[in-house]
Formats: sequence, C-alpha cells, structure tokens
Amino acid sequence: MSPATGSPAPTVGSRKQAGIVGLMFGLSVLSYFDRTSLSIAGPGIMKEFGISAVRMGTVYSAFLVSYAVCMIPGGRMADRFGPRLVLTWMALGSALFTALLALAAKPGLGTFIGVVPAFIMIRLAFGVFTAPLYPTCTRMNANWIPLRNRARATGFANGGAGFGGAVSPILFSWMIWHFGWRLSFLMAGAVTAVFGLLWYFNIRDYPPGVKTPDRALKPAPAPWRALLTDKNVILLSTGFAALGYFEYIFFYWIYYYIGEIRHLSADKSARYTTVLFLVWVVMMPLGGWICDRLMTRFGRRLGIRITGIASLALGAALLFSGVKTADTVTAIALMSLALGFAGIADMTYWTASMDVAGDQVGAVGGILNAGANVGGALAPVVTPWIASFAGWSWGLYAGCLMALAAMVGWLFTDPTVKIRIPGGARSDPSSDIAPINPAPTFTISPP
Repeated sequence: MSPATGSPAPTVGSRKQAGIVGLMFGLSVLSYFDRTSLSIAGPGIMKEFGISAVRMGTVYSAFLVSYAVCMIPGGRMADRFGPRLVLTWMALGSALFTALLALAAKPGLGTFIGVVPAFIMIRLAFGVFTAPLYPTCTRMNANWIPLRNRARATGFANGGAGFGGAVSPILFSWMIWHFGWRLSFLMAGAVTAVFGLLWYFNIRDYPPGVKTPDRALKPAPAPWRALLTDKNVILLSTGFAALGYFEYIFFYWIYYYIGEIRHLSADKSARYTTVLFLVWVVMMPLGGWICDRLMTRFGRRLGIRITGIASLALGAALLFSGVKTADTVTAIALMSLALGFAGIADMTYWTASMDVAGDQVGAVGGILNAGANVGGALAPVVTPWIASFAGWSWGLYAGCLMALAAMVGWLFTDPTVKIRIPGGARSDPSSDIAPINPAPTFTISPP
C-alpha cells in the first residue's frame, strides 16, 4: 500500500529536497529547450529541403498531438512505476528522439520515407516520451516535499519551462551557426541524456524511512470514473484549459505581435520575447512562496483561492493594459508581468491537484495537463482568426476573457476535499483549518 500522498511528506534534509527540485528544474529546462529547438532550426531546414510553411506546420503540430494524447497515461505511469523510473524514461527517450532529428532528412530516414514524414514520426515519438514530465514531477513533489512548501517547489520546478523557452532562441541559434543543425540536435540530446542519468542514480521515489509500496504486487486499477467525474478535478482541468489558452498566446504569437504589429526589428522582438519568459521564470517560484505563506496564514482553501483569483485577475488586467499602451517599453513591461502572473496561476493548479488527488497524484496531474494542452492548442488557431476580422488587439483581449473565466472557477473549487474513491471516504472539508503539519499517515521507520 502506497503512502498517503495527500499528507505532508516527512521531514528530510532540506539540501536533498533542494537537489530534487533542482534536478526537476533542469529536466524542465531541457524539455522546453528540446521541444522548441526544431522551430529555431525550422527556417533553415525549410530552405534546405524546399519544405512549405504549411507542411512544416504539420511537423510542429505532431508533437502537440502525441503530447496531449499521452498525458493521462503518462501520469498514471508515475503512480504505477514511481517518478524515478518514469522521469528517467522521459529524459532518455526525449534525448534519443531529439538526437534522431539529426538523421531525419537526407541523408538519413528522409531518403527512404521523405523528409517531412520522417520529421513527423520522430516528433510524434518525442511527444510520447515528453508527456509524463509534469504529472511525474507533481507526484515526486507529493512524495518528498512537506505540505507547507509544495507550492514554492512546484513554482521552481515548473519555472524551468520558462527558462528553457527563454534561452532556446538565442542558444540554439548560436549552436546552429557554429555547428550546423544536425550536430546541434545531437548535442542537445546528449545533454538531456546526462540529466536523465543524473536523475536515475541520485534520486529515490520516497524519502529514507518511508515504507514504500511493493512494486511486485499488481496495484489496483486507477478509478478513472471517480477521477473524471470529481467536481474539483473538472473545475481545475477546465480552469487550467482556460489558463493554457492565455499562456499559449504568448508562446505562439507574442513574438509575431511585437515584430509585425508593433513593427520592431527581429533582434528587438527576440530580446523582448526573452524578457517576457525570464519574468515568468522569476515570478512562478516567487508566487509559490507567496501562496505557501497565504495558505499557512489563512488555511489551504482560502489561501490558494486568493492566490489563484488574484493572479488571474492581474494577468488579464496587465495584458489588456499592455495592448492598450502605445509606448513599446511600457507595453512589454506590462505584458511581461501578465505572463508572470499567469505563471503564478499555473502553479496554483498543480498545487491544488496534489491536494485533491490523494493517492492518484500522477493520474490527476495527467488529466490536469491534458486540459491545459487542449485549451492551449486552441490559442494558435483562434487568436489569428479573431484578429482577421476584429484586429490583433481583440485577438489578445480574448485571452484576457479566458483568464477571467478561469478566475471564476476558483470560487467553486475546494482543494481540501479529496476525490471520493469507490469504497473509500471523502476527506472532511473542515480540514482546511487543520494545522499545516498533522501527523503523516504513512509508516516511518524509527531512526
């Protein structure tokens, strides 16, 4: 029987916990670096092999398809096999299929099946391996990090996504310039593999002294009906989908908006885009720290609601103000803060999912992130469609409306109420006012 992951993790050395969070941050950085590197190399590959923008778009979309489809199974794997093995599998698989991009064209696999189909196949496989990353990090967080520190740990680990997105345009462009795109993909894959091995040899699923589940015994099937029909899981997933829409506008269209709509040079557009993502990196762990403090002060239910509602409202207001502002520097500052507050809101959903999931943290994390990617997948298409008849300002304002919709969902979300598992009991909502450090329900061996 697995430890009750809804309870606080035992007290262990803070250096060990910091090392775990640091490695998760590194894996998050490399994941976003690897997934965005093809878009950096894409223009050169398109010219070299005569690939149209539409056909290259299918290559980019291939990753998102397999990534979203495999999110829930990936989260379940974290519950079934443990985060140590699953994140190792994720890192080594991602490394392999990043490196194989070097062999996708001609000469290589493209010689036999065509360049575009070869890239699509490799990116589909890459999405399969990448999918378990954040649900598994959430499971690891629940296993190792005390309840009072989980929001800030989530903020640090997930903040790696912003850092990877910020450095990839500059660093991978430099790598291509000096080494060519083929060798650059091989180098990126090698670094990711090294981090995967570091994770495997230095990390365990649970802290020392915690009675771990017997992996030789077949675990009970995941209670999918209970998970997919739980009110809080539905509210968190739909809210995260709305937030995903808001964030993906920045991922896909803010560079275009800065350069083409505000008429800045490519160099300035790249620098301003990097600033936006660096602000996201800084504000996500800062928001986690603030959220932990508010939950300690006001209880978990009210504290996380305050954080979620305030960050979504500020994100919407700041993006609206940035679009309305004529001065470019001021607009970029406002939009950077808007993305930063979206990062804080992002962290609240992952933290709440750990609270409601009980012993199904990986599966619930998979459901949560699948919702985010469904919402996120709409933004690249819907934003320019709105802009085509209402202008780019309204294309971005739509993101503000989605953030406000997510904000309303927090009014009805109670992360202190765990999922009702058939044959089990739902936790008492009044536990919101319980002390931060109640006695853990798992077994700890005496020192």
